[in-house]
Amino acid sequence: MSHVLIIDAVRTPRGRGNDKGALRSITPVDLLAQQFQALVNRTGIDSDQVSDAIIGCVSQTSDQGANIAKLALVRAGWSDSVPGLSINRYCASGLSAVHLAAQQAMASDGLAVGGGVEMMSRVPMAADQGPLTHDFEFQKQTTLVPIGICADTIATQEGFDRAQCDAYALASQQRAVAALTQAKFRSVVPVHDMQGNELLAQDETPRAQTSLESLSALKPSFAAMGEKFGIDQLMCQRYGLDHIDHVQHAGNSPAMADGASTVLLASPAAANRLGLKARARILATATVSVDRTLALTGSVQATEKALSLAGLHLDDIDLFEVNESFASLMLHYMKHLNLPHSKVNVNGGAIALGHAMGSTGSALLGMAIDELELRQARRAVVALCGAAGLAVAMVIERIESQPLLAHQPHHA
Repeated sequence: MSHVLIIDAVRTPRGRGNDKGALRSITPVDLLAQQFQALVNRTGIDSDQVSDAIIGCVSQTSDQGANIAKLALVRAGWSDSVPGLSINRYCASGLSAVHLAAQQAMASDGLAVGGGVEMMSRVPMAADQGPLTHDFEFQKQTTLVPIGICADTIATQEGFDRAQCDAYALASQQRAVAALTQAKFRSVVPVHDMQGNELLAQDETPRAQTSLESLSALKPSFAAMGEKFGIDQLMCQRYGLDHIDHVQHAGNSPAMADGASTVLLASPAAANRLGLKARARILATATVSVDRTLALTGSVQATEKALSLAGLHLDDIDLFEVNESFASLMLHYMKHLNLPHSKVNVNGGAIALGHAMGSTGSALLGMAIDELELRQARRAVVALCGAAGLAVAMVIERIESQPLLAHQPHHA
């Protein structure tokens, strides 16, 4: 069976998604364009060989509106022959974009690019003012509730307490800081301003000073909202609970971030024709949708479906890169798949590294490949859940003949 090949995967370091973020001075178009340029620099491809570029972006408005995929291709100086498509599958957008681009690569027997971008310092979450966040009547009629309360409801159902969630968050910070210290993120490409000055060379979101004491001092983020708008009562009635235990707060939730990432994909025949060495292959991808009100549990089912499609079992997987949508959701994922934390997000996740919504899925793919190469391990699963019950998972396999140091980050 022929599998689409991952030739390379690159990402920006993640900047803080606020007015103090190191990347805030450049636009999302420029940030993404640098990742298109990095693929050319690292692989030597001619852009006119690429059949399509599909980019995930959640808040498609303002700086991120008007088909940012195509506009960034233009900014990057790519051939006018390359089409661009921007998609929104909420937090799963970046990985869905890679999946769609993989299908394009195989259909055209050529090359395609998948990826994502989100600059939350410039285009805040919900800036598009869609009905999911801004139409209260629609939300009531469809029981689409704020996802932080979904995370608290899942914690209550599963019996995950505040201490367990904070312990997970601390581990994410510690792992991310260790990975940065050891320079393990080899897919990162430094970001430069328009004058060529380096703005950011590594993720700036991890907080090395985090402790259980500092986490325990933070107030729950969603308790007041749940009570004021009657959402706690709704969730209790819907799921047979007598209360909602609000365990999520700013320290054990994903950090808002700026980031962009791109992945170059090829059919096996195209890679052979063009002399491109692949880093990995995609074995299977699964897209699911689950209970829209609880919303965030779908990574489990997506993972199970992707593994089934690949003809593999959980024991066949060396690493799991899963978006840390909230600490309680990671505890849920590990519990329901019976996974040890030693295999899951070994270099930290979005709680520490930040969640640039449209980019995270494709960024996780690069992180997974980096770590598979460093460990000389074989397979990884990348999984993300999103609002309204959406989730995506992908199974990848490192190509063992690839020399360990064949790809090094390009420094402009």
